[in-house]
Amino acid sequence: MSLLTEIDNGFKTALKNQDRVKLSTLRMLKAALKNRQVQEKRALAEAEVVAVITSQVKQRRESIMEFTRAGRSELAQKEKEELEFLLSFLPQQLTVEELRQELTAIMRELGVTGPGDLGKVMKIAMPKFAGRADGKEVNRLVKQLLEEVAPHS
Repeated sequence: MSLLTEIDNGFKTALKNQDRVKLSTLRMLKAALKNRQVQEKRALAEAEVVAVITSQVKQRRESIMEFTRAGRSELAQKEKEELEFLLSFLPQQLTVEELRQELTAIMRELGVTGPGDLGKVMKIAMPKFAGRADGKEVNRLVKQLLEEVAPHS
C-alpha cells in the first residue's frame, strides 16, 4: 500500500474514532502534501511524500524543544503525540549504533581523512538515510566520527 493511501486510511480512521490529535496532525500533513504537489505541478513520488513527512517530523521536534524551553509542557506533550504518530508513517528509524556502523562504512569507502571531509560524507549519507534518521543526528555523528579519524594533537 502506498504511503498516500496509508495516510488517507489513517485520516478516515481518525475521523471515525474522533481522535482529535491524529485528525489535526493528518490535516496538517495532507495540507503540506497538497502544497508540495501544487509546487511540483504533478503527483508526488513516494520519496517526496517521505520528505514531506520528515519535514513535519523536524518541525515537531523543534516545537517540542521550544515549548519545553518556554515551560509549556502541555503544548510540548501535544507535539510529542503528533511526532509519534507522524513517525509511524516513516520507515523504521535507525538506532544510533546502526547509524554509526553505516556511517563508518561510508567513511571507509570514501577514504576520509578528517573534519574537512564532512561535505563528502553528508552528500552520500543524507539521501541514504532519508526518512530513517534525523539530519541533525547524522551530522552530529559524522562530525564525531571525523574527529576520531583525525584527532586533535
